[in-house]
Amino acid sequence: MKKADFIQAVAEKAGLSKKDSLKVVDAALEVIESALVAGDSVSFIGFGTFGTADRAARKARVPGTKKVIDVPASKAVKFKVGKKLKEAVVAGAGKKCKKK
Repeated sequence: MKKADFIQAVAEKAGLSKKDSLKVVDAALEVIESALVAGDSVSFIGFGTFGTADRAARKARVPGTKKVIDVPASKAVKFKVGKKLKEAVVAGAGKKCKKK
């Protein structure tokens, strides 16, 4: 699903125009981004939690050349799936599986 498809689905589900839905989705994504940049997490009960994780500096080996390089410390975005979403995906996957 692309962003345009997502906006269309939100508009239909919420009874909003596509223009208003776009504003709402963009605003929500900006708020999540700002919270993560500030080091906060964003939780949606049942859906999941967006957060960040610090990755320590390390040494890595380049495949093929066996050269060892230094990988600097970094920050990564993480998402922990909520129970309700996980159950919905598992139940939905069972419906789409076809026996051969």
